[in-house]
Amino acid sequence: MYIENPNPFLFQIGEFGVRWYGLAVAASMAIGIWYIITEGKRRGWEEDDLYTISLLILVFGVIGARGVFVLTNLGYFLENPLQIFRGDGLAWHGAIGGGVLSAWVYMRAKALHFSQAADLAVVGLNVGYILVRLANILNQEVLGRHAEILGTRHPAQIYGSAIGVILLVRYFILERRDLPAGYQFWSWFLWYSVLRGVVEETVRANPLYAWGYVNEVLGFGFFTMTHLATPLFLALAAFMMARVRRDDLPRTRS
Repeated sequence: MYIENPNPFLFQIGEFGVRWYGLAVAASMAIGIWYIITEGKRRGWEEDDLYTISLLILVFGVIGARGVFVLTNLGYFLENPLQIFRGDGLAWHGAIGGGVLSAWVYMRAKALHFSQAADLAVVGLNVGYILVRLANILNQEVLGRHAEILGTRHPAQIYGSAIGVILLVRYFILERRDLPAGYQFWSWFLWYSVLRGVVEETVRANPLYAWGYVNEVLGFGFFTMTHLATPLFLALAAFMMARVRRDDLPRTRS
């Protein structure tokens, strides 16, 4: 969605200001951590472990998100190295990777089952995707391609936010079923990758790689880096879903 001269700040006092984007990130982190701790205790987790896991996800999720964003825009940041530590710009797959890897290392060291904790992260991930994509509108980021059939750009941020809503509702519907630990997380990752790769990424005005093609009428573009990486994400998700079904761990800790 394109808006003329949006105000990205919630408020400003002199040079200090609070951006809607920053508020969206902070709110999604707070909701995600609240859910991990509240639901985790209900499932039998030690409170100290839940706080540690939440802190690791928070810190390394941000580091991973910023790191991958920098790597995917390396040319700009090599010319402007100080901008690495300034401004907006986070890569969602980097956030997932950083948070998951740090939590997995901690739980492996503590002889805890990663699958029993992974499902708890799904709510925060979906809320984050919903809020951050809406904040992208005010930053005029994640812009869609122009489509002649629409007479304007695709509202790619709205599509992305809608994906988060759909997957959040799906999570709570599946919570009514007796599923093995880890299934919620990896099935979320599979469907997130499908919807992000097929719907949102196809209409985003991102650079194209390898056999690039744009349909000006529909505003579709192939292939972005996310398009090319999506089959790997799907293969990983399918493999892990089969594994958690085989392990068949209970979601609650005994």
